Amino acid sequence: MTTLITHWAEGAPYAGTSGRTADVADPAHGRVTGSVALASKDDADHVIASASRAAAAWRSLSLARRTQIVFRFRELLNARKDELASIITAEHGKVHSDALGEVSRGQEVVEFACGIAHLLKGSQSPNVSTGVDVHSVRQPLGVVAVISPFNFPAMVPMWFFPIAIAAGNTVVLKPSEKDPSAALWIARLWTEAGLPDGVFNVLQGDKTAVDALLQSPDVAAISFVGSTPVAEYVYEEASRRGKRVQALGGAKNHMLVLPDADLDLAADAAVSAGYGSAGERCMAISVLVAVEAVADDLVARIAERTRSLVVGDGAAGPDREADMGPLVTRAHRDRVASFVDSGEAAGAALVVDGRRAAVRGEDSGFWLGPTLFDHVTPDMEIYREEIFGPVLSVVRVASYDEALRLINANPYGNGVAVFTNDGGAARRFEEDVEAGMVGVNVPVPVPVAYYSFGGWKRSLFGDTHAHGVEGVHFFTRGKVVTTRWIDPARRPAGGLQLGFPRND
Repeated sequence: MTTLITHWAEGAPYAGTSGRTADVADPAHGRVTGSVALASKDDADHVIASASRAAAAWRSLSLARRTQIVFRFRELLNARKDELASIITAEHGKVHSDALGEVSRGQEVVEFACGIAHLLKGSQSPNVSTGVDVHSVRQPLGVVAVISPFNFPAMVPMWFFPIAIAAGNTVVLKPSEKDPSAALWIARLWTEAGLPDGVFNVLQGDKTAVDALLQSPDVAAISFVGSTPVAEYVYEEASRRGKRVQALGGAKNHMLVLPDADLDLAADAAVSAGYGSAGERCMAISVLVAVEAVADDLVARIAERTRSLVVGDGAAGPDREADMGPLVTRAHRDRVASFVDSGEAAGAALVVDGRRAAVRGEDSGFWLGPTLFDHVTPDMEIYREEIFGPVLSVVRVASYDEALRLINANPYGNGVAVFTNDGGAARRFEEDVEAGMVGVNVPVPVPVAYYSFGGWKRSLFGDTHAHGVEGVHFFTRGKVVTTRWIDPARRPAGGLQLGFPRND
C-alpha cells in the first residue's frame, strides 16, 4: 500500500475529500513510491480558507517577530538540507549533489528575506504644505499563491514564499504533482520554526487546484513558474480577475561562442549548462551558437566531454556517483526522445545519441543520456521548441552580427550567455541582446537573491521578476498618507474651498 501525500492546512496534514490521487514514482527505478492527493474545488477552498483566516493576525505581528521566525526557518533548513535534498532526488531524479545545490540557492532567498526590514521602509516629507506632512508605507497583499514546477521543487517555491511571508502575507503553495513531498517537508519545517498555523499551506493537485487559486476572490496574487502556454493562461485568467501576477514561462537559452573565446572553458560550460539536472531547468543552455571559425574544434571538445558523463541513480552512494540522473517521468523521457528522433529526421548531425543510455540493473528507470546535435538550423523542431531535457543543439553562424540576429529573433528571452575574451564585444552583446539575464563567460546567469530573476518576451507574463527588490514590491503595495494636525496656537482660517487644493 503506497503512502498518501496530503495537503497542508491549519498547520497540519489535510487528506482532502476528493478521493482523486495520482501516482508518484522513483524515476531511477521506475516504481511507484506513493500517491498524491488531487484537490477538488472544495479541498482548495478549505486550504485557501486556512490562509485567509491567518492573514489578519500574521499581518499585525511585528516585523521583528516575523523576521525572527524566518531566521529560525533558515537555521533549521541549513542544518537539515541533506534531508530535503534526498527527498528531491527520490522523486525528481536529479543527483544528490545537484539537489543540495538547489536547496542552497533557495536558501539565499530565505537569507535575503531575513533582512527585508530595510526594503519595507517608507519615506516621509514633512511640511510639504503649511502644517501638512506626507509619508509612504508598504503593506502586505493578504493571501498569495505560488504555483511551482517539477524541476525545482524546493528552489522555485523559495524564490517566492520567504519574501511573501516576511512581508506579512500568508501563502498557499501548489507544487507539481510529479514531486510533491518536498512541499510537505518544508511545511513541517515552518511549523518547527514557530510559524503560526495557516500562514504557510500546501495545496496538492492538478488543473482543478490551479483554477481554484486563479478564481478564488481570497487570493490576491499569483506567482507561477512553468511552460509558456500555461504561464500565459495563468496570467490571463488571474489578471482578468484583478489579481497581481508574475508568470515565468519557458526558454530557449543560447550560448554564443566567439572565435577569441577560451574553447576549453566554453566546452566545459556548455556541457555543464546543457546537461546539468538532465536539462530539466529553464536556465539550461539548449542552443550553442558557434562562429564558424571555431565550430569544428568546439564541437569536438564538447563531444569528448559529453561521452565521458556518467548517467545513473542520483541517490547512489559515493562509490557510484553519477553526473546525471533520469528524467522525471516515463512520459517526459519519451517526449524528449521524440525530439531526438525529429532532429535526426530533419537532417541535423547526431554527434552523441542519448537514446542508447542504459544503467546496469536499473532498466526500468526513465533514462535518456546527454545528446549532442550539430548543424542545427532555425527551421528545425529541435531548435524551435523547448525540449526540457539533455539535448544540446549547435547552430553555426558566420559572424557576431548573424548570431545576434538569430538570438534576438527567438520568441523567448530568458537567459543568454556569451563566451569571449574581448571586453568590447561582451559590452556590445550585453547592450544589444534581448534577454532578461545575461552571462559573460558564465553559462547559467541566475542572479543572486538580492537581484531579481526573470526573462523578457514570451519568457515572462507580468511586469515583476522574482525575488530581489522586485519581489518585495510584488508582495507589497504602496500607500501614501497625507496628514495635517492643527496647532491650536496657529489655527488656520476656515471656510469652504470648492476649487482645486492649493499648496501654500
